[in-house]
Amino acid sequence: MLKEISRRRFLGTGSAALAGTAIGAFGFDGVEDALAASIRPFKLAQTSETRNTCPYCSVGCGIIMYSKGADKAAGKLGTISFIDGDPDHPTNKGTLCPKGSGLLDFVNAETRTKYPMVRKPGSDKWERVTWDYALDRIARLMKDDRDANFIAKNQDGTTVNRWLSTGFLAASATTNETAWMTYKVVRSTGMLVFDNQARV
Repeated sequence: MLKEISRRRFLGTGSAALAGTAIGAFGFDGVEDALAASIRPFKLAQTSETRNTCPYCSVGCGIIMYSKGADKAAGKLGTISFIDGDPDHPTNKGTLCPKGSGLLDFVNAETRTKYPMVRKPGSDKWERVTWDYALDRIARLMKDDRDANFIAKNQDGTTVNRWLSTGFLAASATTNETAWMTYKVVRSTGMLVFDNQARV
């Protein structure tokens, strides 16, 4: 076996062994443990990923939100601790603009509206209401307005089915399927005023 090891390799291996023994003898045998204890654990190791779309402009960049403490089985929402671009998204390929990079501040802002709010006529303050109340109220007001302002025929007697007193502002960062469904619902009510923030 000694014939297979060159003199240079033997001296190098012997020197490494001697250095290791000397370091251990000088009391540095716990260096690896101390180094491992001083390294900060990866901050996303115990988080769960949720893919979403950036809410700002009409580009529709993909984002990944990392949250802690989420329990999907129990319906418990986690606290979002980090937001990054989605590298698998075809639009942004993991990159984010300055507004998208600041999404964590947007999500955790104390002034962000988190629940449906209503300011009743004559009141000077906003009150929190339930989602059922808010959606029923919107539907009721839309129905009443459509019944009062719907135009079935124009002056020539041609059927037009127009509803001109209400408009709809849609989200342009949605999927094609959601955009198609929104368009169909809005147009089926007779609304002509229909736009999204891509034109703002």
